[in-house]
Amino acid sequence: MERQQTRHARRGCKALLLVIAALAVTLLGGMVPASAHAALTGSDPREGAVLKIAPEEVTVSFSESVALTEDSVRVLDPDSRPVTAGDPGRADGAANTARVPLAGGLKQGTYTVSWRVLSEDSHAISGAFTFSVGVPSRTHSETAAEPAVDPWVDVLYGLGRFVAYGGLALLIGAAVFPAVCRPGAGATRVARRQFLAGWWALTSATTVLLLVRGPYASGDGPAGVLDPELLGDTVESRPGIALVMRLALLLLIAPLLRHGPPARRADRRTVSAGVALALALAATWAVAEHASAGIQVPVAMTSAGLHLLAMSVWFGGLTSLLVTLYRAPADTPLRPGAVGRFSRLALGAVAVLAATGLYQSWRGLGSWEAFTTPYGRVLALKTGTVILMLTAASHSRKWTERLLRGRRDQPVLVTAGGPQGPPCDGTVTEDVGAIPEAAGNDPEGDRRGLRRSVFTEVLIGAVVLAVTTVLTGSQPGRAATEAARASTVSGQPEVNLTVVPFDTGAPAGRGRVQITLEPGRVGRNVVEAVVFGADGGLIAIPELRLTFTQPENRVGPLDAELVDQSGYWGSDTLDLPLAGTWTMRATVRVSDIDQVTVSKTVEITP
Repeated sequence: MERQQTRHARRGCKALLLVIAALAVTLLGGMVPASAHAALTGSDPREGAVLKIAPEEVTVSFSESVALTEDSVRVLDPDSRPVTAGDPGRADGAANTARVPLAGGLKQGTYTVSWRVLSEDSHAISGAFTFSVGVPSRTHSETAAEPAVDPWVDVLYGLGRFVAYGGLALLIGAAVFPAVCRPGAGATRVARRQFLAGWWALTSATTVLLLVRGPYASGDGPAGVLDPELLGDTVESRPGIALVMRLALLLLIAPLLRHGPPARRADRRTVSAGVALALALAATWAVAEHASAGIQVPVAMTSAGLHLLAMSVWFGGLTSLLVTLYRAPADTPLRPGAVGRFSRLALGAVAVLAATGLYQSWRGLGSWEAFTTPYGRVLALKTGTVILMLTAASHSRKWTERLLRGRRDQPVLVTAGGPQGPPCDGTVTEDVGAIPEAAGNDPEGDRRGLRRSVFTEVLIGAVVLAVTTVLTGSQPGRAATEAARASTVSGQPEVNLTVVPFDTGAPAGRGRVQITLEPGRVGRNVVEAVVFGADGGLIAIPELRLTFTQPENRVGPLDAELVDQSGYWGSDTLDLPLAGTWTMRATVRVSDIDQVTVSKTVEITP
């Protein structure tokens, strides 16, 4: 049987090398450094800007190259009607920009810009902002960004990725566990069933991901999985090519499904083919996710591949061990030495996981402050669950050591049904299936303890896979902080927004003043103030004065010198010399005799 399996492996070796070569040439070609998960860094017009003349086009800029679709940038007028005059393109040919022309004759009011693009690492992102022409309007379109991905599509895509991770772990674990640990004939048969389950899980999940990738990239709903045009676009993209290559690699494994992988004594060519196949499968993840963009791309992809393989060996091998402990036939139980060998194998896998995990954490975060980002919080959760898994693994090692210590004394065959005495003819059972009982030792109790601890490891490992699925879909903390820095450099404004309520005591003398300081830092600031009435609508008032004082330093009052801009009050001459807390006083006159002065503190940064 193993000779037949070896022949299958040899026949597939050349095909495997061709697939790997095609994978490398197609997917690795043209990779450029990026921030790994794009973020908006600027726009023209700027967010919140009030323009005297209507713009002819809208441009948005990102922290890295992005892919565009026909709906990547949409502009809606105050009545929620589209005012674009063509499909999005690039600004001056820059791959990290999107520019859309606008129709002529735009009326006064507030316009909403919504955008949606694909990052270099294949993840979809979206957002929205507003600008105004002439004066802000009382009504305008919703400014909340639409979801980058349809919720149902997002669920299907995330579920497919989770099942794919699990399928790879089952597949590789079922191949490595019997080959390295030599657990006995019964355990090998159990591992072959796991090998088949892992293959089907990974193949099914990959097929689903290939179909769902189209609507994921386009923003369409679940019905898009049946759109042949979207499927055609998918297979031409890098993520789609990676998924197609993964299916091709799985087809090379298909001949082994009947008998499973060679359990032991595989020749060098078979081992080499198996290792190359595992590396190629891992590469189909590395080339299409975070590792494919950002700093140190070759190192990152190597680290991501090794991390994924180490996870598969540990988690997949644990699953093989757990199933064997429960399902191994009574006549061919698990060999006690196999548990010790797997313990050493798992220790090596954990070492690789730790080294690659530390590197990937540094690459994804870049600074301690990035732990406050969503990516940092999910990473902290993953770290915590891995620590719990390691704690359970320490208990497994304790039970393993107890079982192995008993081998020094007279062996007693132990199966899932309990201990059995020596054979009737007086011979002593060998290591091929015996877990012996030392004086004062309870091998069956140790075995039950091992089952419980391994079960706990597998359960926590499934949680780790789920958290990993979320983590690989989140914007890396390094990208978020770099985008924030790029925002300041590129001109996207930092805005200090303050709302000050007022009440003059007159029947129509209540409302609020919304004041923005741009950039809200030491030095020259642009001031814009809009006055709203009690009903929430914009109102015109005859006078608005604004002063700033810092009493502790005896600075001020500094007059903002606001000027009525026919709908809002503005100034670009305010110069704040010191950082810290300033008292802002607004004098609001709503009629010839009704006025009130209100104050509020604002924080000015260095």
